[in-house]
Amino acid sequence: MIKYLKHNEIDKQKWDKCIRESFNGNVYGWSWYLDIVHQNWEALVENDYERVFPLTGNSRFGIHYLFQPFFAQQLGIFSRTILSAEIIGTFVEAIPKHFKHIQIRLNTHNRTDTIPYESFTHINHELDLIHSYERLQKKYSSNTKRNLKKAEEAKLNIVPNIRPEDIVEMFRKNRGRTISHWNDREYNRLIKLVYAGIYRSQAKLYGAYTPENQLCGGAIFVKSHGKLVFLFSGATDFGRETHALNLILDHVIREYSSGPLVLDFEGSDNPNLARFYKGFGSKETTYPGIYINRLPMLIRFSMKIIRLRKKL
Repeated sequence: MIKYLKHNEIDKQKWDKCIRESFNGNVYGWSWYLDIVHQNWEALVENDYERVFPLTGNSRFGIHYLFQPFFAQQLGIFSRTILSAEIIGTFVEAIPKHFKHIQIRLNTHNRTDTIPYESFTHINHELDLIHSYERLQKKYSSNTKRNLKKAEEAKLNIVPNIRPEDIVEMFRKNRGRTISHWNDREYNRLIKLVYAGIYRSQAKLYGAYTPENQLCGGAIFVKSHGKLVFLFSGATDFGRETHALNLILDHVIREYSSGPLVLDFEGSDNPNLARFYKGFGSKETTYPGIYINRLPMLIRFSMKIIRLRKKL
């Protein structure tokens, strides 16, 4: 039996036990992670937390909707036992009907072929680090190798355990200037999330410094369920010119090589980023997203007109 639970009804100890034991668990599913990325998340829970499905919703103008929160690439149904397409469909149909607009991403092990709603395939890239560094490095693309040589010629130095504030501030002063939909709330949430991960020994941070000891690149990783997720990064103009992020990723691959981790690049649907990740020998994986529109026809029409105007 699938139950819909409000936030204060969720038993987080049982929830985290399910996430810990799920064959498809990931870092985004932990209750502490959800508490930060979406404070009042709700859930669908089967029986005694055998399977769980976080619902990240909100309301605007009296309309309830589900959306994908920042810093949580894959959510969906997590399960201790095998998942079939029929089970996924049952959970999706159990989403309360008061959610009129749903645009969310599930996880790699959530099949959507039996769901009678619009679905999308998103791209991810992963690199199994079980092999030696020498073997992994041989699969780098020629472009990645050239960029690493430039970083080495610039004499960049990789330093672990730097402050998340430094990476976030560097991002905001550079690429962040072109991202209008992020504000203080999103950046502060990220910093809080990283410190929570550090407290649980699930976050790793690295910085690339110039010979003059200036930070020019930084990256944040979170670890769970056998994966090291490349969560966030930033670079200065000089860092981009000298390929600081290439050097950081190479450093991480070297550090964790010959071990039981998979480096999850967390993307990307963007072809340029996908090419960058493939340059490290990563393999393409996919995960689904679903779209359900239960809004009244007049509101649907209005939304369509707004989208068309934005394209003009």
